[in-house]
This record gives sequence, structure tokens and C-alpha cells, in this order.
Amino acid sequence: MQTAIQSGKDNTETAELTVANRLKAVKPSATLGLIAVAQQLKAEGKDVIGLSVGEPDFDTPAHIRDAAKKAMDAGDTRYTPVPGTLALREAICRKFKRDNNLDYTPDEVIVGTGGKQVLFNALMATLNPGDEVVIPAPYWVSYPDMTRIAEGEPVIVSCTMENNFRLQPEDLEAAITPKTRWVMLNSPSNPTGSAYTREEMKALTDVLLRHPHVWVMSDDIYEKLVYDDFEFTTPAEIEPRLKSRTLTVNGVSKAYAMTGWRIGYAAGPKELIKAMAKLQGQSTSNPSSISQAAALAALDGPQEFLSGWCDSFKKRRDLVVSMLGEAEGLSCTVPEGAFYVFASCAGCIGKKTPDGQVIENDSDFAQYLLKSENVVTVQGVEFGLSPFFRVSYALSEDVLEKACKRIQKACAALS
Repeated sequence: MQTAIQSGKDNTETAELTVANRLKAVKPSATLGLIAVAQQLKAEGKDVIGLSVGEPDFDTPAHIRDAAKKAMDAGDTRYTPVPGTLALREAICRKFKRDNNLDYTPDEVIVGTGGKQVLFNALMATLNPGDEVVIPAPYWVSYPDMTRIAEGEPVIVSCTMENNFRLQPEDLEAAITPKTRWVMLNSPSNPTGSAYTREEMKALTDVLLRHPHVWVMSDDIYEKLVYDDFEFTTPAEIEPRLKSRTLTVNGVSKAYAMTGWRIGYAAGPKELIKAMAKLQGQSTSNPSSISQAAALAALDGPQEFLSGWCDSFKKRRDLVVSMLGEAEGLSCTVPEGAFYVFASCAGCIGKKTPDGQVIENDSDFAQYLLKSENVVTVQGVEFGLSPFFRVSYALSEDVLEKACKRIQKACAALS
């Protein structure tokens, strides 16, 4: 690290910090930043509605909380194996067999401090400078930056609203080069809620079979949150011949309302899991023992409550899609899963606000909603596609209706 020596107020020498080059191209998380903005405005007494939060508003189910309490009372508060307790990894194997018809052994499974750490560890453990990662856009905001930190090159492939933001096989084929190391797939998607049918996923896996040097990273964190009888599927399930070069990532954050518990997990080839565990052992080491006990209860315990949660999310989705569709200049597709709507604001670009400002892009539009109506959304540019904005409907119907009325009012005021 380069440093510059400066004289302090007491004439002592101080070293000026120089940030590592690997961080110079990395942006702070836009979604986390907007959550902080919403919290600050609320603290100032403003009636802010935050539609940027990517977490369920339900409480963690009681049987999961009880399992954590029992673990603490039993003294399970010490270090665990770096990749997670054997009991939890065995439960994860049962989950993959039960839900995805995938057979794994505990040494093919790793548990991390959230799904984000699992994804990060996989990239850090496998990428060399110049290796390429194909990332469909819109994408979760962290995918490209995690790739850059690992000294890889994000290869962004835009997916159109006309194709419901789903990667097309011919576009995937065109993006793959001899330098491609990974293709990242997220279904259902953050930020769009779009998900791949079995036929659509098979078309992508057919492409990947033709490129044996390319690995597949499947982020399935929203697997349980699908609507309208949509059938979830994952690449290694659709095409068993890809299993030996697929990392299937999941977690308990979204499905079980456990965002703060910070438990994610993945299954994949033994050597990859071993490399990820080596990295994790020298960074965070094991995830929380208490959280692991809770995650075990989540995976092995009752699942019936999920259908009720999905029914609530579906009603909220339908409300938001309907009301945004009635707003002047906005349009959106109907998501198959997750709890986001990725709405187009193309019809508002070029219009003027009541104070005369021209809406030139989706960032201007999101700022306009914040300033005029105290509604926090996330501009599409942060997810790699404009002119759109993301709305999270992980809030009560009353709050969502209030927020959408404000958005309708803001759109109507443009000229």
C-alpha cells in the first residue's frame, strides 16, 4: 500500500491512507444507501415510504426463533467447522434432494454469512485477472462489483422488457468467449421478479453444454417466492450434465424472513467447495453458531406457512402492477416471483417537473419521487438497465397503496 507522510496537529507524522486499486472501480451498494436515506428522512420527521428494502416484512417464524433460543441455552455458542455444522450441511443436502432432485454430500456443501458471502467467496476463489463473468442485466447490484473485486471482468448482457428481462440463448452464446469463467443466473430475479420456465432454462443449459470451460453460478435465493403456480427450476436439475460445473446458491434470508440472521449456503463440486472454505477460513471463518441452529430448523421444520406468505405477496404484486400501470408514463410486466416490480419510466423521460426540472433519466425520476412525494425507489441504472426503477412490495397493502397513489400523483404533475 502506498502512503504519504503528513504532519499532524501535534507535529507527529501520520500516514495518509491510499485505497487499494481493486476498490477504485467499486461502488457502494445503492440499495443499502437508499435504505439509509429513508431512515434518515424518517428520523427528521418526514412521512417517507421506503420501497427500496429487499427483505420480507414478516417476522421470523416462531419455531425458528425457538431453535435459536434452545441452541443458546444448550451452550451451542462456540466455533463450528468453517463450512458450517455437519447437522446443517446434512439438512441442506436433504433440502436439495427434496426440492430440486439434486444429490449432494455434506463435503459438497458450504454455509456462509449470507448468500452474498457465498457468491463472493466463489468468485474470489476461482477468478484470475482478466477472467470474464457473464451477467444478464438487469442484475443484482453486487454481481459486477464482486466480480471486479476478484479482478474479473463483468460481461453485461442486456435483457429487454419485451422478453420479460430474461436472457435469450442466442445472446448468451454471443457473450461467451475463451475467457469466460462463469455465467451468473438469478431466477426469480432481483430486481425484476422474472423467472425462467423449464423450457427457457433448458435452452440456456443447451448453450452451456457447448462450452465446457464455462461454469454456472445459480443464485436461487428467491426459489420459494413464486406465484400463479409457477414451477421453479434450477440449472443442475434441468441438465444433470452441468452439475459437475455448477454452484447452486441459496439461503434462508428471503423465504424464511431471516435477513438479519445472515445464513446463505451453496452446493457444488467438492474441489470448489474446498477452495471456498479455504478462503472463508482466512476471512470470517464459520457463520454464527446460533444462526446455523435456526437455519437447521428452517430447512427441516414446517413449510406450510410459505403458501400463506406467497398469497400475501401475490396480492401485493397485483396491487402494485395495477396501480403503476395506471400512472401516466409508467408500464411494467407481471413478475413470476421474488417481491419486486421493475417498472419502465420511459414515458416520463423528457418531461418537466412542476419546478421546471427536466427528467433526463431514471435517476432523475427516482430523485423526483423522493423530493416531491417522499417515496424511495431504486433507479434502474444501478441494476444495469435504464430507464426503469425498482419497487419492493415487501410491505403491507395499505402502505403500498399509499405509495402508489403518491407515484401516480407525481407522474400526473409532469408536463
